[in-house]
Amino acid sequence: MGKMDGRVVIVTGAARGQGEQEARLFAAEGADVVLTDVLDARGEDLAGELGARYRRLDVRREDDWRRVVEETARDHGRVDGLVNNAGVLRFGRLVDTSAAEFAEVMEVNQVGCFLGIRTVAPVLADGGTIVNTASCTALTGMAAVGAYTASKHAVLGLTRVAALELAPRGIRVNAVCPGAVDTPMVDPGGAPSAERDAHYRRLVPLGRMGRAEEVARLALFLSCEDSSYITGQPFVIDGGWLAGVRTG
Repeated sequence: MGKMDGRVVIVTGAARGQGEQEARLFAAEGADVVLTDVLDARGEDLAGELGARYRRLDVRREDDWRRVVEETARDHGRVDGLVNNAGVLRFGRLVDTSAAEFAEVMEVNQVGCFLGIRTVAPVLADGGTIVNTASCTALTGMAAVGAYTASKHAVLGLTRVAALELAPRGIRVNAVCPGAVDTPMVDPGGAPSAERDAHYRRLVPLGRMGRAEEVARLALFLSCEDSSYITGQPFVIDGGWLAGVRTG
């Protein structure tokens, strides 16, 4: 018996990184997973490997959301869960960030999350779950990622409001708040470097970056009965980054 047997879950940004590991783990635990992304070749290949379905979804587009949710409900007869994982990260000082770049980050990370909640919630089965991918920057500031930090603060706010509004139907809404996780989003320019790894050994109390499969396990916990009395909460998974100040 898997922890997700019989449940139908939509995962956004599922072609690689955290979304890929979430799709893999949920499928291994018995879920019918609908993988969505804009990286069609990777998404189709992964769906084929998992025996799942892939649907193209640009999370910024209302029509895409409506189509994916309608097709999922038609094909599976129900929708039990959503993992709002898709996101983008841009580095740079806030004063050097253009309005267009700021808007792009907000549109994917914040508006995409909002559209997912708004579109899926009306058809979500009572007792269903929504897991939003926020960030440890949703709970603190971080230099050089101003637009990203603002967007993830917004995701956490959306999580809390949705949890309150959907609670009468038994739908639980929570947020995962990762620190630095070793995914392509963190290293858009290419392969990880020894310098980067040494940086995180110094920065993170546990001495390393997180792994996407570790975040996936947290998303699974928040999507199954193990977390049946938890809603509206941020769950930090950051290797101790936000625990406090170290003196040596």
